[in-house]
Amino acid sequence: MRTVRHHLLAAAGLTLATLALTACNDGTGTTDEGAAKPTASTTASTTDKPSTDKPSTEKPAATPASNNTTKPSTAAPSAKEEDPAAYAFCNGSNTTTTAQPVSRPLNHMLLTVKNTGSKPCNLTYYPVLRFDGMQWAPRPVEASHPQAVVTLNPGESGYAGVLLSAADGSGDGGTTGKKLTVMFQAGTPNSDGGASAIPALPAKGVYYDSTLTPTYWQTTADDALSY
Repeated sequence: MRTVRHHLLAAAGLTLATLALTACNDGTGTTDEGAAKPTASTTASTTDKPSTDKPSTEKPAATPASNNTTKPSTAAPSAKEEDPAAYAFCNGSNTTTTAQPVSRPLNHMLLTVKNTGSKPCNLTYYPVLRFDGMQWAPRPVEASHPQAVVTLNPGESGYAGVLLSAADGSGDGGTTGKKLTVMFQAGTPNSDGGASAIPALPAKGVYYDSTLTPTYWQTTADDALSY
């Protein structure tokens, strides 16, 4: 009887030991594996306090004032300085005129008008020519009409070429002129532009005939003698 009890107790103890070992191996036991590690969301310190520093009350530096204290001028610009159409007309009172026969082109003369005044002037249309007491006015070369009015600043010159006579002798009424009067025009064709000019001619005079033809005023001598 004692032997049977002994065997039963031994069997019961073996069973408990087996159960305890199984619980440890499948993770359900009570073995202490250390404290749980904190997650990332709980790592922030809970002891941080909001800053009690007051925001800076220092004002930004003032922008330095400009050194340019010059005020824009309120004076009205001169009309003659701003609008070429308001310039005076070039004539014998504010210019000097010279007349020079040239060898090329044949039977041509070059008129040069220089602004001797202190302000710009407009040299409009073409010179109206009169030798001695002639009673007719030569017509200009229409092809020489410039794109714009020739404006002469003080000291500048304008030019006109003059065909004196036909090279083939086809002109009528050929004669020698001793005195030349150059008349100027204003803002409209055939209008009076002011004082005339009487340029000096060669001592022997200048031969001309019915083909006498001036060009319109040009800005260069080459342009004036190209017709």
